[in-house]
Order: sequence, then structure tokens, then C-alpha cells
Amino acid sequence: MSDASRPPHEDDPGRPTSARRRTVLRAIGGIVAAATIGAASYGSITAAASGDDFHASMTLVAPAAAGGGWDTLARELQQAQKANGLVNNVQVVNMPGAGGTIGLGNVSTLEGQPDSLLVGGTGLLAATIQYGTATTLDDVTNLAVLFEEYDVIVVPADSPHQTLDDLVQAWREDPASIPWTGGGSFDQLVVTDLALEAGIEPVETTYISSDGGGEAIQALLNGTAGAATGGYPDNIDQIESGRLRALALVAPEPVDGIDIPTAREQGYDITLSNWRSLSAPPGITDDQAAGLESLIEDTLATDEWSAAVDRYHWTPQVRTGDELDAFLDEERARIERLYEEMGL
Repeated sequence: MSDASRPPHEDDPGRPTSARRRTVLRAIGGIVAAATIGAASYGSITAAASGDDFHASMTLVAPAAAGGGWDTLARELQQAQKANGLVNNVQVVNMPGAGGTIGLGNVSTLEGQPDSLLVGGTGLLAATIQYGTATTLDDVTNLAVLFEEYDVIVVPADSPHQTLDDLVQAWREDPASIPWTGGGSFDQLVVTDLALEAGIEPVETTYISSDGGGEAIQALLNGTAGAATGGYPDNIDQIESGRLRALALVAPEPVDGIDIPTAREQGYDITLSNWRSLSAPPGITDDQAAGLESLIEDTLATDEWSAAVDRYHWTPQVRTGDELDAFLDEERARIERLYEEMGL
């Protein structure tokens, strides 16, 4: 599978080049943890150390640059918590790098401090696998998956492929003839999953990585790519304007308000979702974890959060406790298998 060279996208890991790079990333993570998050969280750490209620202050760590999906989630949480007085002082700190693993490394050093929450999701789990990072989601306190965002499979409006079957048949006959693109490595996982369902060797497929959904759309419109997968919110405007044709929604079942047939309905059982999660530092007490879970529950019950869900076309899918642990284990095994099929 060919892949254009690019830096890692903020919500999805880029391709590691060597074990040496993994070592460098781990070292950078430690340095950033000591310098950046320590300064950014000074107020909240001081509050916790003085014995104040840990909901007095909260730092939401978005392990990506401003403007991406994780940053959007962090800022919507911040808005909901501030507007409803759930946290007296809540700040968002952006810590981009290595598919989110720099931010993960930072939060993993805040042993026993219940005043920081890490935004994560499918891309972060994938990054720990792809980079082989020393720090994984097992090194933080995973509290909840909040919602899922689904990919949509699209082609240009003038494409000869009217249906998903049309596209897959042409792809199967000559895998290299249809260059795929997407906004990051999560989208490449979806393409790999579809290839396996269609009986196509993933390594024979051409995949052009793009730095975000906007760049992927441009690759379709200028003819660089013939098909793409990307988040539904990133593509909805182009679909509604008629510039792109939606062939399938990558979701386990039809979604209210989205008039696109699922891939599963069309005979391709691909359901990998871009879920988003919240985790706390390691070593917090059971009572502190319960308090954070209550804070998350209260946040999700606000009108501000409900408006964000509608605005971004998120599909609520809350998982906590044992269900969350089992889900993360299943997703880890699934993503590891897909990377093996990609030859990584």
C-alpha cells in the first residue's frame, strides 16, 4: 500500500519510520510532561494539593492542535461545564504530537491528581499501537467513551461509480486503479477494513494520506484520488452541495437524520467508528474516579452539550466501567489486526 509522506495528523498517527523515532518520541513526551503540563495545570494542581474540591479546577488536555476533533470536544466540554457551574475554573491545554501520544505521556505522569482529563479516542489507541509507545491507555484511568463519529465513503459527483458495489467491483478488478484518500490514519483503517471485506489485499491498494478532511476532499475534487473515507461532519457540506456522492455510511446501523445507507446494509460488514473518550491520570482513588464520572454525567446532561451533539452530528454512545474495559480490549485487538494487514 503506497502512502504519501506527511507529518502526523492531529487526531491520527502518521507512519513511524523506525524504532529510533519511537525512542525519540518517548523522550520528547517526558520532557513535555515535565515542562508544559506542569505549568499549564499549576492552578488546578495547587487546588488539589490544598485539599480543595477537585471540581474547583479542571484542565482538559486535547492531545492535538487547535481546530481538530479532539480540540473541539475539549472546548465543548469546557463550555458546558462553565455555563452550568459544574467546574469553577476549567481550561483547555493543547498538546499536539505523535497522534496524541505526547499528551497521553504527559497525563500519565500526573500520578494521583484528579484535576486533569485527557481527551482521546480511536486515533489515540491506534497511535499507541502504530508507534509501539511505552505509554498506553493502560497507564491512565479510562473513565468513559462519550460518542461515536462515523466515516462516510464518498466519490466525486462525476465518478462512474454510482453504488458501493460499483466501486468495490472496479477496485477488486484492479486494486491500484482507484487511489483512496482520507483525513488521517483512522480513515486508512476503514479502507483496510473494507478491502478485507471485499477480498482485496490491503497492501495492493493505493492510499494517499491527507492532512485533514479538507485536504482529502480537495484530492477527490482535483482528481488525485478516486474515492475517500472521512468523517461525516467533514463531508456533509460537499455531499449536500452535490460535489461529492456518498456511497455508504460506516456505521453499525442507520443513523437518524443521515440519509445514507450503511456499508453493512450493502453487504460489507465494516463498522469501525471514530469514538471519543475521556481519561484521568493514574493512581486516583475510587472516590475521585466516581466524582469524575459524575462530573462527566452532569456535563452530558446539559443543554450546551446536547446542542454540540446536534451541531457536529455526533452519535451518543456512552460506555463506562466494565463495558468500557471490554470495549477497549476489543478495539485494541481489532486495530492491531488491521495494522498487520496493512503490513505495518
